[in-house]
Amino acid sequence: MGYDLERFVGYVNEGLLCCVCRDVLEDPLQAPCEHAFCSSCIHGWLVHHHTCPEDRQALDASLLRPLFRYMRNDLSRLQIRCRNREHGCEMVCSLESVDRHERECEYSQVACTNTGCPMQVERRSLEAHLSVCEYRSRECPNGCGYTVLTSDDAPHSCVAELRTELELLRSEMICKVEEVRHEMESRLDSQRRHMVQKESLLKNEIEELKSKLSRVMSDVRTLMGAERLHRQELEQAELEKRELMELLKSLQREGHASGGPSSMGALRKATASRTLGRLDSVKRKSREVTVI
Repeated sequence: MGYDLERFVGYVNEGLLCCVCRDVLEDPLQAPCEHAFCSSCIHGWLVHHHTCPEDRQALDASLLRPLFRYMRNDLSRLQIRCRNREHGCEMVCSLESVDRHERECEYSQVACTNTGCPMQVERRSLEAHLSVCEYRSRECPNGCGYTVLTSDDAPHSCVAELRTELELLRSEMICKVEEVRHEMESRLDSQRRHMVQKESLLKNEIEELKSKLSRVMSDVRTLMGAERLHRQELEQAELEKRELMELLKSLQREGHASGGPSSMGALRKATASRTLGRLDSVKRKSREVTVI
């Protein structure tokens, strides 16, 4: 709905009137056919119709546009009386500033701020009303802090009110303690699950390390056994070497005594062949131990 035409001072151009309600445009919109309407009026019209209410041309809400700028300027400059004129306000202002004035107008009706009070009074009389309102509240004169309504004639017991307040505080404290307890239990359960998972992972890693250590110890025992065998073979080779050296020296002495160079040469070849074969066998075993 638009502004009541009777509130305006002076002449109002007919082009600034809504084609639906015939009052002065409020939140105006314009159709492609250049007819203007109040926003609430045209949207209410288009719920049941799909034509312009003035010339019956096809019209859809998506086709509506803001009013031409020169028309908005003319509309803003119109002089309008305050809606609280019947209560005594004589204010006349431009249409663009009337809303601001009416929000602050001393003659506008406002509700009493006291809870439960149904009274509507003028803004300028609100303070006077609050001072005598039967719904106004005050603190207990005995100092308990309880708010007492002026209209409440029932006797007030400070002890009973303080006991009630204490019970409320106790209930709130119990609720908060329960909330904190539930939160802590939830956190502890989460940490417990995390620790169990971590413990399981650590156990798996320990078992894997034990398996690796067992394989390494087995390899070490195998190498140590091969090393002992190799050492025994070396000692045996050294013993045989000494025996061969003694035998060689003995044969040399006998050869010198018998004077047979050919027999001496054959003996040396046989002895050297046995010695080389034995040393080759020891070297091969040494390489096998190294590979293991």
